[in-house]
Amino acid sequence: MKRYLLLTAVALISLVFDLNAQQKHIDHMVWDQLLLLNVSNDGKVDYKGFIRDKFLFDKYFKSLATNYPAENSEETEKLAYWVNLYNAIVMKMVIDHYPIKSINDLENPWKKKAITINNKEYSLDDIEHKMLRKMNEPRIHFLLNCAATSSPKLWNRAYTGRNITQALEEKTIEYINDPTKNLVSGDNIKLSKVFEWYAKDFDNGDIKNYINQFSDEKIEKQSKIGFLEYDWSLNEKQ
Repeated sequence: MKRYLLLTAVALISLVFDLNAQQKHIDHMVWDQLLLLNVSNDGKVDYKGFIRDKFLFDKYFKSLATNYPAENSEETEKLAYWVNLYNAIVMKMVIDHYPIKSINDLENPWKKKAITINNKEYSLDDIEHKMLRKMNEPRIHFLLNCAATSSPKLWNRAYTGRNITQALEEKTIEYINDPTKNLVSGDNIKLSKVFEWYAKDFDNGDIKNYINQFSDEKIEKQSKIGFLEYDWSLNEKQ
């Protein structure tokens, strides 16, 4: 009951904020609270908890179709909106079909149109490739979560125009230095498939130079780079 009252209060406050803010900032307060309640600090997700809170999740998700950044919005607002939307679509796909072992158990999840915004339909691929990657911010790859064990951790807070600049830096450092994602030590370097799939996004393909900007361990020029197998199993809290 307390959980219900807390989330209901958040929803009401969020509605008032929307009316008063005149869309200067997109309100992600409900998403923020849902993440805080259902995602651990290490990025493990309580999908059953999200299902229990589905009435509020659906309210937030539907709001994203009408409450989106204007053309003249700050880039940070746009980044936060599209990253949150991407992660929310993934969440919706999982909880709508739960239980599943992997998002890849679903039929063509990356290209399925998932939301209509301003009379235009968007899929996960549309958001990633046509919106986010065109913003020339490669660090977004470390904020997007595909509900997979090898994905960057789902942060248990919502991204906002106010926090995303700091989050981009912190999440990039965290992901690159996470030994479960990248092995950056010695001559035999093993990196996440993210660096193979999106190589051109990272210093025009100079992956070593890019990683050395954030890694505690530096990659030598002569070091060979390989890529770890990507674990698509669900990043579920046990």
